[in-house]
Amino acid sequence: MATDVVLSNELKSLQDELAATRRERSAMTAPPPAVAAAPPLPVPESADESELRELLSQFIDEAGTFIGDAEKTIAANPARSVLGALVVGIVIGRLLGRR
Repeated sequence: MATDVVLSNELKSLQDELAATRRERSAMTAPPPAVAAAPPLPVPESADESELRELLSQFIDEAGTFIGDAEKTIAANPARSVLGALVVGIVIGRLLGRR
C-alpha cells in the first residue's frame, strides 16, 4: 500500500514536470516568419549529363525489350524455364555454400 502512494506521488510529480516543460517549450518556440521562398532556378545540363541521360534512356528501353522477350520465351517453354531456373539456383547455392 505504501509503495502505491509513493508511486502515485512520483507519477504525479513527473506529470507536473512534463506539463511545465511543454508550457515552457511552447512559449519559447514562436512560429518562424513566413518568407516567400523563390522557386529554385533550373540548372543548365552539361554535355556529360545529357549524354548520361541519353544512355540511361537507351538502357531502360533495352531492359524493357529484354524483359518482354524473356516473358514470351518463358510463356512458350514453361517446363524448360522452370528446369533452367532450378539448375541455376542449385549452382548458385553450391557456389555460395563453399565459402
